[in-house]
Amino acid sequence: MKIALIGYGKMGKAIEAIALEKGHQIVLKIDINNASDFNLENISKADVAIEFTGPHSAFENVMKCMELGIPVVCGSTGWLEKWELAKAYCDQQQGSLLYASNYSIGVNLFFEINKYVAQLMSSHTNYDVVMEEIHHTQKKDAPSGTAITLAEQVLTFIKQKKQWVNDATNNAEDLEIISKRIDPAPGTHTIKYTSSVDDIEIIHTAHNRVGFAGGAVLAAEFLHNKKGIYNMKDVLGL
Repeated sequence: MKIALIGYGKMGKAIEAIALEKGHQIVLKIDINNASDFNLENISKADVAIEFTGPHSAFENVMKCMELGIPVVCGSTGWLEKWELAKAYCDQQQGSLLYASNYSIGVNLFFEINKYVAQLMSSHTNYDVVMEEIHHTQKKDAPSGTAITLAEQVLTFIKQKKQWVNDATNNAEDLEIISKRIDPAPGTHTIKYTSSVDDIEIIHTAHNRVGFAGGAVLAAEFLHNKKGIYNMKDVLGL
């Protein structure tokens, strides 16, 4: 499979290493220094693009891939206020788009655990629930896209919580997400249920970027030769 990397930072390089190890070919690498190379002539050499940039550029990059007819796997977070526009354009173009807030297989299993625990806890209103996420200092958005996904899952079942907030709060209806930026942490997410008699915690800690990069390559392999809009649940059959 021929892959275009839109974003060639630490994640892009980690994706490249795994893709090459699996026998794929990197035919285009786009970063801030060669943005003009992101054009039809160059990207048409690719079977699929993998986009990892940031909230400032992700939407435009995704839209451009679909405009140029290239399936795109997007791992950038912090831009989902424009998600419905991207989905509508994908449908219009009969394109291919796969988005996940986190491509780690472990994190996607953790999402399923989080939903199950929240469902179990839903009737035990004597427990409060809070969240914490820790990332490296280069992480631009807060809370992380993974934390938002986890929070929205909790809110589905814990009805005494009405919305998440990215700060400490005394409002019992707010789901508190505390964001910390500490190097070199690649990502830790904690959901903690607390009562007067005990605590229950579930935690996912990434040790490096390999899990994220491997999942992104797996997603690209899944999206190749498909049309439509997908996520990691589709990739993993969850």
